Amino acid sequence: MTVSAILTAKGRDVVTIGVAAKVHEAVALLATKRIGALVVMGEGGRLSGIVSERDIVRALADGAATTLERPLAEIMTRAVVTCGEEETIDSVMSRMTRGRFRHLPVVTGGRLVGIISIGDVVKARIEQVQREAEEMRAYIATA
Repeated sequence: MTVSAILTAKGRDVVTIGVAAKVHEAVALLATKRIGALVVMGEGGRLSGIVSERDIVRALADGAATTLERPLAEIMTRAVVTCGEEETIDSVMSRMTRGRFRHLPVVTGGRLVGIISIGDVVKARIEQVQREAEEMRAYIATA
């Protein structure tokens, strides 16, 4: 199973925010959309970073009084790890586990086409294992 299959099932909508936004704007958007991360877009629709709930909590711990008014660009993760639609679930699961992050933007041809979470990946993997087990049971039953 590939990332493309996950996106087909869950949709390709990505909630983004501009690089010039303030931290409080990101907090409000995360809360409103009930999500854990935002893709930060720069000029020309270029992927500039990603900001997660963890990034915000770390920033609050470092300077709680002024954090919400800081520019998002100061706290976002700039070195964004991405994946392609053709990558396998096992490949992205491994990358997310090793990197200790829960959200992975999907990029095709230099363009943002979706985002997957570790929850999406685990759900797809469980469905894959269940399907394989059912196929094995059916094979055994007909043998």
